[in-house]
Amino acid sequence: MRVLGIETSCDETGVAIYDTAYPGGDGLLADALYSQIAMHAEYGGVVPELASRDHTRKLLPLVEQVLREAHLTRQDLDGIAYTAGPGLVGALMVGAATAHGMARALDIPVLGVHHMEGHLLAPMLENEPPEFPFVALLVSGGHTQLVAVEGVGRYQLLGESVDDAAGEAFDKAAKMLGLSYPGGPHVARLAEQGDPKRFRFPRPMTDRPGLDFSFSGLKTHTLTAIRELEASDVLDEQARADVARAFEEAVVDTLAIKCRRALDQTGLKRIVMAGGVSANTRLRERLAVECEKRKARAYYPRGRFCTDNGAMMAYVGAQRLAAGERDATGQMQATPRWPLDQLSTPDTALSADV
Repeated sequence: MRVLGIETSCDETGVAIYDTAYPGGDGLLADALYSQIAMHAEYGGVVPELASRDHTRKLLPLVEQVLREAHLTRQDLDGIAYTAGPGLVGALMVGAATAHGMARALDIPVLGVHHMEGHLLAPMLENEPPEFPFVALLVSGGHTQLVAVEGVGRYQLLGESVDDAAGEAFDKAAKMLGLSYPGGPHVARLAEQGDPKRFRFPRPMTDRPGLDFSFSGLKTHTLTAIRELEASDVLDEQARADVARAFEEAVVDTLAIKCRRALDQTGLKRIVMAGGVSANTRLRERLAVECEKRKARAYYPRGRFCTDNGAMMAYVGAQRLAAGERDATGQMQATPRWPLDQLSTPDTALSADV
């Protein structure tokens, strides 16, 4: 099957074409991405209405772009997959309506797929993809989750954030430090200049058993530290860098400790890390150390597939469409909140049209 993948869950419009005739990443015929970051940076975060409007403007031109790059026409497509959730409902509806409209016109199947399943399986597009089973750390935008993965659609949630996700915490810390949106890359760059010995911030929920996360307390601790520096009139550029370093190390240590526990608890030797925060260099270095101690191996998607993209959605959609899954005719899906462990396995799921 040649499957068109559409991603419009938040602030990036992604489109790709995946062909199941080829293994792994070789099946990715073309992909294109348009980021809205510059537009939302002015507001310090994503404005849902603006995001939806921009998806509407950019989506169809990107579809035509990937078709040209793949040397295909719309009639060469065998199916369409779109992000049905989780995400911003208006943004999701843009992708859903476009996918269903095209599929109806072309008389081909269409399927709404899970955004986080896309991130989870993004490393399957690499030259050396992980074999099942493995542990996955998903750190994307509003999600921080540890998942045991037995196969496509066979997921067991091991732990998740009970409040702020790691990505949200990075964005909020960046705003406290006067940095631009999105916060993660800016905090990481500033932290490179920081003194790791000046401050030590707490590692939330690492002093107790379990694999859940919490970053709201760390956010509050960071704000308190900044206010104390301001009150003492010593919040200069070096102090800001030192706070950024302490914050980043606290997040990295917390994520690494939980990953270590997940590997020990499951006995698995492979771990996938995906989502925007997975691009953090210090986090990758720390996870590599933990894996080396356990003779385990870490897998990541390439840099441009860490953030939201159409390629991962085309890949997941292709696996499920090839197994016979379909949206019922005219039944668009837009699910802002959608637990990952509610997904069916492709080999047992029935077509909605049956």
